[in-house]
Amino acid sequence: MDKIGKYELVRELGRGATATVYLGNDPFTQREVAIKVAFPEILKNPVRGKLYTHLFLNEASLVGKLLHPHIVQIFDAVVAEDLCYIVMEYVPGGTLEDFTTADNLLPIERVVEIIFKCSRALDFAYHIGITHRDIKPANILFVGSNPNSGDIKISDFGAAIIENPERTQVSGIGSPAYMSPQQVRELPLDHQTDIYSLGVVMYQLLTGQLPFQASTNYNIIYQIINTEPTRPSILRSKIPDVLDSIVTRAMCKETKDRYQNWEDFAHDLAQAFRNKQLKAPARDFSESEKFDTLRGLPFFGDFSDAEIWEVLLFSRWSSIAPDEAIMHDGDPGDFFCFLAEGELKVTKNGRILNLLTTGDCFGEMAVIRKRKQTRGADVVALTQSKILTIKGESLLQASESCRMHFYQSFLDVLSSRLELANARLAAF
Repeated sequence: MDKIGKYELVRELGRGATATVYLGNDPFTQREVAIKVAFPEILKNPVRGKLYTHLFLNEASLVGKLLHPHIVQIFDAVVAEDLCYIVMEYVPGGTLEDFTTADNLLPIERVVEIIFKCSRALDFAYHIGITHRDIKPANILFVGSNPNSGDIKISDFGAAIIENPERTQVSGIGSPAYMSPQQVRELPLDHQTDIYSLGVVMYQLLTGQLPFQASTNYNIIYQIINTEPTRPSILRSKIPDVLDSIVTRAMCKETKDRYQNWEDFAHDLAQAFRNKQLKAPARDFSESEKFDTLRGLPFFGDFSDAEIWEVLLFSRWSSIAPDEAIMHDGDPGDFFCFLAEGELKVTKNGRILNLLTTGDCFGEMAVIRKRKQTRGADVVALTQSKILTIKGESLLQASESCRMHFYQSFLDVLSSRLELANARLAAF
């Protein structure tokens, strides 16, 4: 088979129990795609055929909906009596399944970063009415050839619960080892079942083993419902207590004791870095810390998660020592900054004009004005500080919605400064 629909097939990428995945080419968009083609005999199976057709229909219904940097995008789908295929974003790399054994574990900091990104992606899905229901390492892909860095993407939403539960609830699908107690009991499910499953993935990536192991699914299910897993730090001594606590809460058997929402789960992961309970890579900040910092700044309050990830891609983060200059009076201005942590002073001819604190934006006037501008003051660190820098050129290349939110927030900043200036004038 050299072609399916309009798509040219390049080579086989892999095959599972129900489908073969091919690397393909979309001649219209000139991009590589992954094409999942169901086995014809599976669709005709008198016992399971309707179920597998249903799963393809479920995933096909998500075409164009899962637009998030950490979710595999679904471009196209065909579900017919004799042919079912789904066209998806091609993600070169591999799955996290390769890093679930004790002799091939990822660094602890990288595991937390991956789980954080997954939590943000699944929160996005939850807010558009989707619960994945089959979260496991095999459904989490890493982008590129180096699993120790870069992005990840969640795939395979075939078993997902989508807003209309009567159409999408399917029993007997999923991997028991990653199922929540509610899922194995076939109780009504929501996003908290995905929180539990992601907790299991985190446990396995940290320790190299599943929290519950047995020779039969029945025994695994019994343990999921009735027993508590060994703490991760007992299995890997370098795991800090804070991660024991996070995994334990994510995997609580009762939903009332589990994380109630994705925001709380993501917050605790980010705080593990922020409180220096984990060490971020040298000369860098963890992705979770960056995201959580921007999400907490009023300037980015109206930005979507996807737009914040976009900002992280074209921004530069740096640590500034006390008395170090960030901008010099008279220098050309081709960038603007945000103060993520610390205190800065703005001076002109040795006189202090302003003090900047966490969340303040500065230097933007030299970028947003049409004519070429130079800096009108010096900006110097008073304390150890963290600075986010964005070049004007990068802003121009950002997506339209991202740029719009920047300019709206710039207007709010300028309006606040004008009000403050008027108040000061009125005081004289």
